[in-house]
Amino acid sequence: MNKPCRWNGLLVLIVYSYISANGALFAQKQLSDFVDPFIGTAYVGHTHPAAQLPFGMVQVGPDTGTDTWEHCSGYCDADSSIIGFSHTHFSGTGCPDMGDIMLMPVTGNVPFCRGLATDTSTGYRSHFSHATEEAHPGYYKVFLDDYNVKVELTATDRVALHRYTFPKSQQSGIIFDLGHGIGDIPIETSISLLNDTTIVGKRRSKGFAEDHTFYFYAVLSKPVTSSISFSDSTISTKKCVTGKNTKLFIKFGTEDNEAILVKVALSTTGIDGAKMNMMKEIGGWNFEQVRENAAIVWNKYLNRIEIKPLNAGQRTSFYTAFYHALLMPNKITDVDGTYCLSDGTRMNKGSDRYTNFSLWDTYRAAHPFYILMFPEKNTEFVKSILDTYDQRGILCTNEYGQNETWCMIGNHAVPVVADAYLKGMIPNEREKAAEAIYASLTKSHPKSNWEIYNKYGYYPCDLLAVESVSRTMEHCYDDYCASLIAGKEQDLNRQSFFSQRAHNYQNLFDPSTKLMRAKNSKGDWRTPFDPFLLSHAGTSGGDYTEANAWQYTWHVQHDIPKLVKLMGGKNNFENKLDSLFFLDIHSLSSGFHGDVTGMIGQYAHGNEPSHHIAYLYDYTKDAYKTQKIIRQIFDQFYLPKRDGLCGNDDCGQMSAWYIFSALGFYPVDPVSGEYIIGAPQVKEMKLLLPNGKVFEMKANHISSRNKYIGSVTLNGRKLKRFSISYEEIMNGGIMQFDMVSAKRKNFFD
Repeated sequence: MNKPCRWNGLLVLIVYSYISANGALFAQKQLSDFVDPFIGTAYVGHTHPAAQLPFGMVQVGPDTGTDTWEHCSGYCDADSSIIGFSHTHFSGTGCPDMGDIMLMPVTGNVPFCRGLATDTSTGYRSHFSHATEEAHPGYYKVFLDDYNVKVELTATDRVALHRYTFPKSQQSGIIFDLGHGIGDIPIETSISLLNDTTIVGKRRSKGFAEDHTFYFYAVLSKPVTSSISFSDSTISTKKCVTGKNTKLFIKFGTEDNEAILVKVALSTTGIDGAKMNMMKEIGGWNFEQVRENAAIVWNKYLNRIEIKPLNAGQRTSFYTAFYHALLMPNKITDVDGTYCLSDGTRMNKGSDRYTNFSLWDTYRAAHPFYILMFPEKNTEFVKSILDTYDQRGILCTNEYGQNETWCMIGNHAVPVVADAYLKGMIPNEREKAAEAIYASLTKSHPKSNWEIYNKYGYYPCDLLAVESVSRTMEHCYDDYCASLIAGKEQDLNRQSFFSQRAHNYQNLFDPSTKLMRAKNSKGDWRTPFDPFLLSHAGTSGGDYTEANAWQYTWHVQHDIPKLVKLMGGKNNFENKLDSLFFLDIHSLSSGFHGDVTGMIGQYAHGNEPSHHIAYLYDYTKDAYKTQKIIRQIFDQFYLPKRDGLCGNDDCGQMSAWYIFSALGFYPVDPVSGEYIIGAPQVKEMKLLLPNGKVFEMKANHISSRNKYIGSVTLNGRKLKRFSISYEEIMNGGIMQFDMVSAKRKNFFD
């Protein structure tokens, strides 16, 4: 916050100039103050209030549980006890993992195990109250009731700084638990007390990520007076232990309100790498300075977008979505650019590398958001993805902890790499990018069988036990991207091959139901056919992936006009969309799936295959229906409270949808360079573009009633189409919406 100005003249002029240049909003408050990291920590959002920097290696925060679906991130708002504070977390995923290198401050003689949530006296777990929690970008605080200890956490890219304020006690201490993990199990751990202030160790584990390893180097501000260690089933006074499950309990006396600080640095390369990271990023013990620096970094990112919201709550929702979009993927390189693969191979590519790519989710809006506002980061992400091709001969699909999980279908590194290629972001990797895309769409892997696919032009449901429709549909989009690359490369054979495959979705369109339907190897439709039956990837034997026929029928992002034609024209297309949004899920044989949430009829905003569908009314005679539904999604599914998200944030994809939709358009076909207009949801927004230009959106007269578009102008000229291009945005300018209360069929007529 700015202090009251006592000077006059020059200083007043400087302050006035700053406000004029950056907006009065920034002079009043830092944008990070509008972020609420607790949004999405309840219900199914699976977000986490950890302290971290944008895309940082370290995400240090509380773990309240590790063993249920509600604890995919390690934290659930419904819990009332904390196990400890670990250094790695996912944000918004539907699968649990991480939770590496857990610390827990305690007082007294406590059992050397986590204990039960129902009885914290059975372990080192502690009760807490949400009333004592506080979280901001790069900072977290809570009070541990069982030990009267205040915990504060902050972080740099690779180093966490803990500050524990203890009561007066001769039995204060900190437990390091390397057996602890979120939904994974340790397979090799070690921990050593090198001297009275230094603890080092290694944790290698197996879980959703098949094999990932972190080393750590920790330094205390207060010397240890005694310690005990644990290795698998043995407790001893050894200062160095190894095993599958190792722990260390360090002890010291404290005065009342004495603050003990602990620096914990991570590395994938070894203890020396972790030590180097610490020495480079946090040399001293100034907690407030590290916290302030974290806020500065976050504000540097957040300041790229200015908004004028409809209300204060919307400002919180927007900047929290912006924050969530910048949490993953995560850095794996040391400060010198070195990192290790999961098999221990040492690498140094001369720039930062990243992991944790949830590409089935993030290709849709998150990566298009990065390429628009943070192209330098997106280029690093794409180079990291291309590195996986060098290592494995195929692009990653859903990589976590540098492990290919094969969790989801398609290969949606393809559109992410293709988008960077087509927008000229990877000039030195164009040849490798094309090669990687072609190889990834012709080399079979656990979620593809190209021999079968090429023979039939779809996946027959009798030859593929699960997901036959969804896998076909997802392949089509990847093939479309490959055809665009082949066209740029003037490779006519590949262009023709992939272009033909991109239309395979037509082979599964059933004209009698006007839905995408499974077909067997004889060409017969699956019978009986329940279009409302939800399927989960690989488990239920269904033909769809975390969805049903109603939701996947629209997964033709690259060829909506052809889908309109298949439906029998605009009227039939619109009627089918109407049915999607108005069918009552509760009265149908829908089943249940934790990822299929945020329902409007059969539309599931809580899961990614639905995300573009609300924009498809633009292809009909009644575009106002898109505008109405987007407002409904904003009002129902993005609220500024802990249970304010309707589904997993999925590594920022849900949040990126919110950012684009607030701006007034969305990348229905992410690699096309075209954004389909919906309806803006804030009064004004300025994109401070990375090329130095400014793109401004104004929604004139917008209100709770005025949610429809009367007309749109771009740089003063009426827009007679329902899209805007990447080039038009990057050129800067102003886009103005005239918002009205009356429905108008098509604003672009």
